[in-house]
Amino acid sequence: MPQMSPMWWSLLFILFLLSYVTMMMNIYFFKEMKKKMNGKGKLPLKDLNWKW
Repeated sequence: MPQMSPMWWSLLFILFLLSYVTMMMNIYFFKEMKKKMNGKGKLPLKDLNWKW
C-alpha cells in the first residue's frame, strides 16, 4: 500500500513502539513480582522501588 500517507506509517510505527515498550515493562514487573513474592500470599508494597 504505497499510496498511504507517511503520517499513517509514522502513527503505526509509534503505536508499535509504545505497545512493545508496554509489553516489556509488563514482563519485567511480572518477573519482579514473582521474585519478590517468594511463595508469600501478599505483595510487598513498601519496597517497590525503580531500578534504572
